[in-house]
Amino acid sequence: MSETTNPTWVWQSQSWPTFPYDEQALAAPLARARLAQGRLLGKADAVGAQGFAGALRELWTGEAVATAEIEGEKLNVDAVRSSVARRLGIGSSFAAAVPRQVEGLLDVMEDAAARWDSPLTEERLCTWQAALFPTGYSALRRVEVGRFRSHPQPMQIVSGPIGHETVHYEAPPSAAVRAEMRSFLDWFNRTRAVSAGGPADGLVRAGLAHLWFETIHPFEDGNGRIGRAVLDMALAQDARLGHRLHGLSQEFRDRRSEYYDRLNHAQRGSNDATSWLLWLVDAFEASCARGAALIDESVARARFWNEHKDVALTGRQRKALNRMLEAGPGRFEGGMSARKYAALTNTSGPTATRELVDLVQKGLLVARGEGRSRRYELTLPGWEWVPVREKKKSGPASG
Repeated sequence: MSETTNPTWVWQSQSWPTFPYDEQALAAPLARARLAQGRLLGKADAVGAQGFAGALRELWTGEAVATAEIEGEKLNVDAVRSSVARRLGIGSSFAAAVPRQVEGLLDVMEDAAARWDSPLTEERLCTWQAALFPTGYSALRRVEVGRFRSHPQPMQIVSGPIGHETVHYEAPPSAAVRAEMRSFLDWFNRTRAVSAGGPADGLVRAGLAHLWFETIHPFEDGNGRIGRAVLDMALAQDARLGHRLHGLSQEFRDRRSEYYDRLNHAQRGSNDATSWLLWLVDAFEASCARGAALIDESVARARFWNEHKDVALTGRQRKALNRMLEAGPGRFEGGMSARKYAALTNTSGPTATRELVDLVQKGLLVARGEGRSRRYELTLPGWEWVPVREKKKSGPASG
């Protein structure tokens, strides 16, 4: 591959494929991220696998939906959740059929995390990419499936209308991909142990692995999802755990423009990865907090049902309570009303009101408001829904 004096892209520089970074600048952010990770792992260890099964389901579901959304693909959340629950052994084996592309994405995510101690190979990566496109098509466009790209045209990431596109990044030519991936895979497998000449911190290694893979962009399509699976595998190797306890893809989705900007900056000619790694470490810290909150929610749900295990409930009442619990703290918008209850449980208005009042008397719900504005909330501190205007009133005064 030819080298340029003033390279546009990092793979054109003489120092490629190294990514220098400022270890001193990363020291404090890494310490904070590791502290957040320790809290998360401590919570998980304290409640045990059964205690956070619900949190695992929601995290895995959220990650699958998010990694697809980053690429502009909308997945059916219920279908994803159903498949994840079955894989975790907490759902029926006879769940409704799940689309093949959803199962393929979940297969990739499961293999990356659960088989973290197996080598990452060209064959494994190609199998992952093929699983994302079971028909051989991406939307209406036929794509190369199960192999590295081979088309002679430049692999570019562009935006804008046809004829006026903006090129954000151009990857190495297809003819160079196999050699580039050979170097990447050798590094990835060799540096799994910290003592093997890789970065001193596993989180830094994971960030560099994602950056390096995305820079090569080895496939015609699916590089983002496969690259995030590589990141997940590196994080699982660092933690030596096959559980997906963090929600990093959800952080990427929520900060999508920053995610792309930081990656693109590191793929430019300067090849300094500090800015990208600082951003990644911050996102990882936030993802650990997200995971810890979901474990707390799972524990709260279990505690709620344990405290009320001897209360006689109708099937309708149990269904309504479960729907409110599944929504999570403050996320069952508007609280439960008699009208919502009737629609949810397919019953009459008078029956809905009577059964809601019964739940209040039994201590499972609390009533708020009067008349038509009356709503019902779970008797769990912090789980009540607060309207936006009330949230603003209760916030700090602006100065």
